[in-house]
Amino acid sequence: MKWVHLTTAPDQLVAEMWRDLLNVREIPVIIRSGDVSTFLGVTAYPCRLLVDENSRERAIQILHEEMGMQEDAP
Repeated sequence: MKWVHLTTAPDQLVAEMWRDLLNVREIPVIIRSGDVSTFLGVTAYPCRLLVDENSRERAIQILHEEMGMQEDAP
């Protein structure tokens, strides 16, 4: 599995919401925080979402349909 950038969420809570939306549709997601202090709790910094490269197009479509999102540049 090769992980690729899907999009960047404005903060960790939004990232987790998007991750859960995709996980329900059987698309695994990794959240990468924009800071190094997440071990202290929830971060308010942007977080990147990564998906398997084979699921990226489907994930983009789901986020666009469900959240009205536009695709980030890679």
